[in-house]
Amino acid sequence: MPDINSAPATLKCNICGGEIRKDFLTGTAVCAHCGNKWSLSDVLPEYLKYASAIEKIKKAQVLLNGKPDVSNVAQAKLLFQNASTECLHTDATSSELLAICKSGQKECENLRIYATAMGFYDRKSYRQALEEFKKIPGVKDSASRIEECKVLAEKEKKKLIPLAAIVALIIPTVLGILMKEKLDIPIYVIIPACLVLVAGLTYAVYRGGTLATVVMVLSFICAVPLLLFMVLAYGLHMETGPAASIAIGAPIAFIVAVGLKTSAEKPN
Repeated sequence: MPDINSAPATLKCNICGGEIRKDFLTGTAVCAHCGNKWSLSDVLPEYLKYASAIEKIKKAQVLLNGKPDVSNVAQAKLLFQNASTECLHTDATSSELLAICKSGQKECENLRIYATAMGFYDRKSYRQALEEFKKIPGVKDSASRIEECKVLAEKEKKKLIPLAAIVALIIPTVLGILMKEKLDIPIYVIIPACLVLVAGLTYAVYRGGTLATVVMVLSFICAVPLLLFMVLAYGLHMETGPAASIAIGAPIAFIVAVGLKTSAEKPN
């Protein structure tokens, strides 16, 4: 929340000469030395002409004081922006209120990121939450959330190892079949080579990133033709040539048929 007392005091106490601190949200002025209190309207003649802007700032801070929410933060930011357009005069009060609005808008941006991070956190998307929290290490409990998300993200990552191994198995299997059927490479050469490739691809998928995405896409593309080929060639003992043609052609034909059917059903 913006520090509403951060604006420099320009008034002096008429009792002790101490600096007067202004709180625009409560409409009071307090001496920092003796504690004497006044209404801001009494010490600042121009105070009342900013009533609308101050009311907007109050509403914005009420929104920021609640649980961080992207919608509330957006409303608060808009209120600060609108309030700032009403503080374009040349007096000191205008400058102080503009500073509060600027600080408020900065806080809104930080809380927007925090709310986004918490959304990922609540959905257990810890890696995405971690990236967002890292942008605002000093906001609220972001520092502790960063450490927590690191631990939770690593735990979630380890759970994906079996899935990563399954995904990584598809491409080496396809290559192994090609090496055996087309190149007639001995099985004792194919198996170690495929195992090494499986290990490498499993690690790539586990690590994430662009390479992992490429591996997963290729694996899913190859999965159906591979299953069809294995059923036809090894289950039904079909010749490898026709089996491969059907395994590749059938999924493509299915996709084309679905596409044509969808296009035909669209209204002109």
